[in-house]
Amino acid sequence: MTLEGLAERVGSSKSYMWEIENKEVVRPSAEKLAMIATALDTTVEYLLAGDGEKEEENAEDIAFFRKYKKMSAPEKERLRRILDALDDD
Repeated sequence: MTLEGLAERVGSSKSYMWEIENKEVVRPSAEKLAMIATALDTTVEYLLAGDGEKEEENAEDIAFFRKYKKMSAPEKERLRRILDALDDD
């Protein structure tokens, strides 16, 4: 995705996106970070990590949460109960 394309998807200017990517002092809002993460199909946590590399485990987590976000409320609740049951062991 180009910088211009990202800017369009998150409703910001190309120059602001460039500043976020290249300058240390720019501090976008949590809402803007969430929009950028969604546009890039990743998580805010990954964007903030700053390590520049996606570890395989992290990629699996991202894929899991992407699927989780698309679940209905009852499906999410069922999954939470399953996780709680596993945590009791």
